Amino acid sequence: MEKISYYLGIDVGSVSTNLVVIDENEKVVEKLYIRTGGRPIQAIRNGLSTISKRLRGDYKVKGVGATGSGRQLASVIVGADVVKNEITSHAVAAQKAVPGVRTILEIGGQDSKIILLKNGVISDFAMNTVCAAGTGSFLDRQASRLEIPIEKFGAFALKASSSVRIAGRCAVFAESDMIHKQQTGHSIPDIINGLCEALVRNYLNNLAKGKKIEAPIVFQGGVAANVGIVAAFQKALETEIIIPAYHDVMGAFGAALIAKEKMSQGSMITNFYGFESANNDYNAKSLECQDCSNLCEVIEIYSNGEVIARWGDRCGKWSVIERESEGVS
Repeated sequence: MEKISYYLGIDVGSVSTNLVVIDENEKVVEKLYIRTGGRPIQAIRNGLSTISKRLRGDYKVKGVGATGSGRQLASVIVGADVVKNEITSHAVAAQKAVPGVRTILEIGGQDSKIILLKNGVISDFAMNTVCAAGTGSFLDRQASRLEIPIEKFGAFALKASSSVRIAGRCAVFAESDMIHKQQTGHSIPDIINGLCEALVRNYLNNLAKGKKIEAPIVFQGGVAANVGIVAAFQKALETEIIIPAYHDVMGAFGAALIAKEKMSQGSMITNFYGFESANNDYNAKSLECQDCSNLCEVIEIYSNGEVIARWGDRCGKWSVIERESEGVS
């Protein structure tokens, strides 16, 4: 009997590390969302181990894609066949989930993005990686401060009876303004609703400024689970916001789709090291190259005591090992 063919996508971010497995029909077979916890190497290893235990039957992984801020790291650990940035991966996933999508709103743990598409091609995009206001980590902190489970945080906004304006342009000012509103007697639901509206207002005034937002609009990323933020977007944009079934792992989903597309181009053999690579020991070191005035910080990845990858140098002198790993870019 022929083995089942799977494709693996890995998205390593600062807050979460996500893995998605799809089959030949591009159906999601398994998905995993775990906290990176400042330890991306361990998160990748844990993810591989967990996914391997979930998969059943006689199967083979025919291709692997990596994305996210830690995509290079993921690539050298698992042996990725293709490495893509988050913009491309999210766009590919959104188009698969919602054919004809024109606008993608994406809010993750530490950053946010907007992607505009025209005729299935990315026509414009913007990212915010400077301020944490509106990101998942900021909402987590406010939920914790108010002693409300993050899963229920957004639902409080829907119980609001009046509009409370919160300053949302800065995480520090937003928190300070929330505390002030509490001290003046405003209810928690009203304050949370005001926060959601402020964060959406900030998103639209910064990332989306000067851009034409057209439907269908897809909202993805972990924050898409926050019904308060979704309601605020729908109120501000006066249109329906679509939440994909796998909104929290769309980057990994897109990476898996891209890997499948690449590996279908001829009789290509995957670089995947196998789920057993989770059992290897990995650690990262850095050095400062003194050979020129750039003083590049070179990152070295070790596996079982051997250097398996380097990156960070501008001239490429140190990156020879990394370049030999096909598909890393």
